[in-house]
Amino acid sequence: MLREVEYMLPRDPCEPVLQERLPLPSPAPVASGSLEKRPEVVHIHGGSLKPFDGGDTMVGMVPLRIVKGDATSPQTKGPKLIAHVCNDLGGWGKGFVLAVSRRWPEPEKAYRQWHRERASNDFGLGAVQVVPVRPDVWVANMVGQRGTRTGSNGPPIRYDAVERCLRTVAAHADRLAATVHMPRIGCGLAGGRWSRIEPLIVAELCARGIGTTVYDYD
Repeated sequence: MLREVEYMLPRDPCEPVLQERLPLPSPAPVASGSLEKRPEVVHIHGGSLKPFDGGDTMVGMVPLRIVKGDATSPQTKGPKLIAHVCNDLGGWGKGFVLAVSRRWPEPEKAYRQWHRERASNDFGLGAVQVVPVRPDVWVANMVGQRGTRTGSNGPPIRYDAVERCLRTVAAHADRLAATVHMPRIGCGLAGGRWSRIEPLIVAELCARGIGTTVYDYD
């Protein structure tokens, strides 16, 4: 059964970003045809945001969709960006990443290389690596988890890093004209609470007009 969750976020007159009109990133052609035409792996921290219309709601607000299914196999047409949370230790061996690796080897390979070469790149909390796996499908490795164990600072999830990652994913999705698909990110091994993750998804993706689906796997 499909559950659509609608949010309309009120405008906060004290929030400076609502007063700005930031330029949209120039659209890039979506890869098509043979796998040789795939774009290269991309790493960025920030991203241009869609402008607001100055009214009571944000431009292009769309509902968050929560469905039963497999996030690695979204049943929708058009370009798709599959997002998930990774840790900052270079570990890839438990949780949703296993489902990703069973379907495509490229995201794990790219993530491990990204971590190995971290001294000379941007690997770290809040960073995103977008890996092409098919001409119209990309996987976003989002570093939103500090380590792998709960300690004195609580569970590994870092909500501020997840927020930054989602903002970056929104910029990529806008550039690729892609919808975004994910499991309940940050709520498994990372120990996050869905009540805190869901509003971040809504604010950073849905409120910017990015079609987003969350999958509950049976």
